[in-house]
Amino acid sequence: MGDDLCVAEVESWAQGLAEVHALIGGRFARSEPRDHVLAYIRGLLSAEERKNSWTLSERAGDGTPDGMQRLLSSTDWDPDAVRDDLRYYVVDHLGDRGGVLIVDETGFLKKGTKSAGVARQYSGTAGRIENSQIGVFLTYATVHGRTFLDRELYLPKAWTDDRARCAAAGIDDDIEFATKPELAMRMLRRAHAAVVPATWVTADEVYGQHPGFRTTIEELGMSYVLAVPVSQHVIAADAKLAGEYRADELIAALGTQAWRTRSAGAGSKGDRYYDWARTRVRGTNHPDTAYWLLARRNRTDPTDIAYYLCHAPAKTSLAELARIAGTRWAIEETFETAKGETGLDHYQVRQYTGWYRHITLSMLAHAFLTVTRSKKGTQIPPTTTSLPCPSPRSADS
Repeated sequence: MGDDLCVAEVESWAQGLAEVHALIGGRFARSEPRDHVLAYIRGLLSAEERKNSWTLSERAGDGTPDGMQRLLSSTDWDPDAVRDDLRYYVVDHLGDRGGVLIVDETGFLKKGTKSAGVARQYSGTAGRIENSQIGVFLTYATVHGRTFLDRELYLPKAWTDDRARCAAAGIDDDIEFATKPELAMRMLRRAHAAVVPATWVTADEVYGQHPGFRTTIEELGMSYVLAVPVSQHVIAADAKLAGEYRADELIAALGTQAWRTRSAGAGSKGDRYYDWARTRVRGTNHPDTAYWLLARRNRTDPTDIAYYLCHAPAKTSLAELARIAGTRWAIEETFETAKGETGLDHYQVRQYTGWYRHITLSMLAHAFLTVTRSKKGTQIPPTTTSLPCPSPRSADS
């Protein structure tokens, strides 16, 4: 029985990779890069400690890394087209109308000054300002699994203001500066245009405090639970509390009777319970919808309070808002598993297009892994769910 199961798993794995290869194969005009992209994805899924062109070439039986390096540099293929294939694959296997779109960024620590977008900037990976690249990602979470949908490389103004430097890194003249929320809005619009089934959007305060980001979600007809800083100003909708407040001031004005204990979702040790309070606030008038200021309080440290702006159907329960707020940990887990299992941060490319090519293939490998585990009725093992529900944080926008 054990041997039969092993054979069945190997056959299932091979069939799944064949599906992925068939899905993206048409994006490559010649057989050599078509073969190399499959070998590259297989390598990303392997147990290699470092998954770069050298180790993946050796694993594929190539005498030199030239083929893999060409795949990331000079071969004629469009990583955005493969990203579209990735999105189709994820929706086909994991799609659910109640899905949640999660926006966040992650840092890629780098040496030197030539890698596209590299700068001394805040990196959540390091928890401080470091020489790094920052990628903004859109993740999709459903009851079936969670994985990537889209990505954008953040280019600081020091880059976009220096067109000679951009040209040396393969960044076209038509690529201009965009803040992280603006990059996120692009990805949300692409997901909406592709009819990705999702009801909710969640993100940390870098995005939640951006009015244009919130407006974009509303215009797309979606609901949101977005972290905001303690200093976020809101206008109370309750006549008894009429006026403008900071987020912490309005929640404090509600009194102790406003707090309820609700789960932020399951973690590796069971449900993650917090105390929650909410109150209506003013927003653009949308029929049958409402705006809330939501607060999450640590049950063992009452001074640890996070704040969220919410927009959703008027009948949405507090428990549902708490659940969506707690869903944001999924992207942290996705980053960690992608870096640990599919080489998201193992690349050795400097060019702008090379970054998109490696990152897209790593995302596709992660999606394959998620789909494979979903078919077996398992999820990617929790790696961060034993930690507290992530607190909003600040970063350069």
